[in-house]
Amino acid sequence: MDRSPSGAAPKDSRSLPLFGPPKTDAGIRTVTIPDAVRRDIRAHLDDFVDEDQDALIFTGAKGAVLRRSNFQTACKWRESAAAAGLPGFHFHDLRHTGNTLASRTGASLADLMARMGHASTRAAMIYQHTARERDEHIADALSSQIKQSRDRARSGHGQRKKR
Repeated sequence: MDRSPSGAAPKDSRSLPLFGPPKTDAGIRTVTIPDAVRRDIRAHLDDFVDEDQDALIFTGAKGAVLRRSNFQTACKWRESAAAAGLPGFHFHDLRHTGNTLASRTGASLADLMARMGHASTRAAMIYQHTARERDEHIADALSSQIKQSRDRARSGHGQRKKR
């Protein structure tokens, strides 16, 4: 059970923000940020985040904790997602999208589990659904390998010597 800083269990977990360790040890990890977004993240950290190691990365307009109950309004999430051409896109879709893109890089299941902080393969496999386009890419790569092997065989490479 999560506890407040005083050690007492809150009566209603929705009334107090609860901070604590992740669900499993796999959630404690270092994740490398892609170069393509490092500048943007650095700018956000410099402009909006205190120097304190325990500072929150995202807060409301007054620096308070964002709560599930006011997140949509405080961040204007629906309007922002729609303006970006993503109507109906939910906040958690960011995690799903990032993990799906990571799975398309060819990383192993173990690599993905470590990056995502998953302790079980079941959770990580959710992001392995990589769409039809990835399957077509695999088929194209296999075709290329088959063609190269056929071409080598037809040119005499790999034939047994006559005795």
